[in-house]
Amino acid sequence: MDHMNHHPQIHSTESAVAVLGALAERRGLEVRTEHAIGADESSRRTAAGAFAVTDEDGSLPHEALLEIDPSDSPSGTPMTPKISVQLYEEGDAHITVDGVTFHDLPREVTPAFLEAVFDRRARLKTTWYPPFCRLIVALPDDRTYKEIVPMAYGGLTRWMNSLPT
Repeated sequence: MDHMNHHPQIHSTESAVAVLGALAERRGLEVRTEHAIGADESSRRTAAGAFAVTDEDGSLPHEALLEIDPSDSPSGTPMTPKISVQLYEEGDAHITVDGVTFHDLPREVTPAFLEAVFDRRARLKTTWYPPFCRLIVALPDDRTYKEIVPMAYGGLTRWMNSLPT
């Protein structure tokens, strides 16, 4: 199945910031964005020479970090988790959902991933023996992303506790 047809083409960090910001704002969520522009600012360009702003090919790398605070319903039930999205120049992203980081997602799936989290299409899979917990986010095209929930540092958050298992 060609998954690219199900996701918008997001050709740059700036376009991803615009799409993700609009998606969160439609849900009434505030988004804070930090930009790192230039080889001297980019986290993956540590080998850039002194005072180098562009890459060797003359391009200007651009990364961004979006942060979305958690939200509760009027009754106090957790609606959305704390989310951060780190967008990289190479076209991938890391999305952290209440402390659980999903590494190396294609930039094109980030809107669908956030929509799935906002629409509560995330669930937990737990086992008692051995003790284990995994956060699973299901996208509309039957693609799922799974990451281990680190139980050693506080366990499940309020939002995670509200998810189906």
